[in-house]
Amino acid sequence: MARKRVNQPLSIPHRRRRPVNGEPAPAWPSFTGTAEMLGASATGVTVYVDTSLSEDGLQNARDLLAGADDAVRQNNAIFGIDGGPVQVIVYALGGATDGTGGADHGGCDFHVGGAIEVDASYGNSERVIALFEAELSECAMNGNLCGLSTGEALSRWCAMVVGKNSLADFASAPQWFKDGMPNWVDKTADTDREEDSTGCGMAFLSWLGSQGHGLATIAQAMVKLEEEAVQANATATLAGLYAQLTGNAANGAWQAFKDAIDALPGGVTSDDPFGALAA
Repeated sequence: MARKRVNQPLSIPHRRRRPVNGEPAPAWPSFTGTAEMLGASATGVTVYVDTSLSEDGLQNARDLLAGADDAVRQNNAIFGIDGGPVQVIVYALGGATDGTGGADHGGCDFHVGGAIEVDASYGNSERVIALFEAELSECAMNGNLCGLSTGEALSRWCAMVVGKNSLADFASAPQWFKDGMPNWVDKTADTDREEDSTGCGMAFLSWLGSQGHGLATIAQAMVKLEEEAVQANATATLAGLYAQLTGNAANGAWQAFKDAIDALPGGVTSDDPFGALAA
């Protein structure tokens, strides 16, 4: 699962975890500080906050708790699922308090990945909610897409939609464009940390979205295709997604996509070059 970061994490001093409200603390992927539990939402999101954060960080956590149910409902609709309970902590991930520390979780479904960490973003809680959605969406991928470039692109698209594009500074499609547009349509990177493959995926999903394919349709098709690919000891591709959604041959996906990119008057300057968010 990706730690959506633009800088390397800093070392965090080890501090003994303590029970919260009499209950053992969740097994966070990296947080080792002292947390306070703020409460649980109606859909089963329990929100914690690092007690060393300032009032701004505490406000981030309060806003996350208030917005958690809406994020969960949107996520469930996108993936066509009921979801599951999760725990999320707001802290200075990687030492950052502006959201650039990203987010992470310990697994790729609700059972093993339900302990989510998100970076604080002082003065901009929408970024915290977007980071939460990025990890929540990966829990919804049923253990398959998470960890692949296709899954990373999908999780970032979910974060864009649910988080109102508040993580625009995490854009990877412009770098893919500058790097000569390597073809990650006909193949999939076995990692969620390869910038060009993720960037290609972002632009490709923008292209599909601009053609009337909603995010829910795209997400559910991607999950199903990857499940089928795993059974065949293979990996699904964006070309296969194109074929599934359009009825056209998969081997024509790259050229059709490339032609669309070449026709953009200003090239690729964001993760949504085709304006699918506004469609």
